[in-house]
Amino acid sequence: MMRILCVCLGNICRSPTAEAVLRFKAGAEISVDSAGTGNWHVGKPPYGPAIEAAALRGYDLRNLRARQVKPGDFEVFDLILAMDAQNQIDLEALRPSVNETPVRLMMEFTSSQQSEVPDPYFTGDFEEALDLIEAASDAILECLI
Repeated sequence: MMRILCVCLGNICRSPTAEAVLRFKAGAEISVDSAGTGNWHVGKPPYGPAIEAAALRGYDLRNLRARQVKPGDFEVFDLILAMDAQNQIDLEALRPSVNETPVRLMMEFTSSQQSEVPDPYFTGDFEEALDLIEAASDAILECLI
C-alpha cells in the first residue's frame, strides 16, 4: 500500500485538510497522514475555520491532531507532499543522508499555474485552499492509482 505524508507549517490547516481529502478520495488504496515542520501546535486539533470549511465539503478533520515531522517519516512514507516551497526546503533539511523518498510540492501534480497552496491561517481563504487541495488530490490519484 502506498503511504503519503502531507506537510505544511503547523499541521492545523493545509496538511490536515490534504490528509482528509486524499484519504476520502483514495479510500483504502492509499494510507495518508499529515505533519508540520513546526512544533507550535503539536497535539492540537486543526484550526476551527479549517474544520468548518472542510465539513461543508464532506471532509471530517475533527479527530486529527497536529504532529511534527521527524526524520523517521522518510523511512515510513513513499511520498511526502509539501504545501509550499519553504516546507519543501525544511523537509529536505530533515532528510536522512541516504534517504531517497520523493519530497514534492502538492501542486506539482496539477496543470495549474499555482505552485503552492497558500496558508489560509494567514490569508483567511479556506475555500481557495480546499479548491487547490482537491484539484491536486485528483491529479495525484490519477498518477498513482
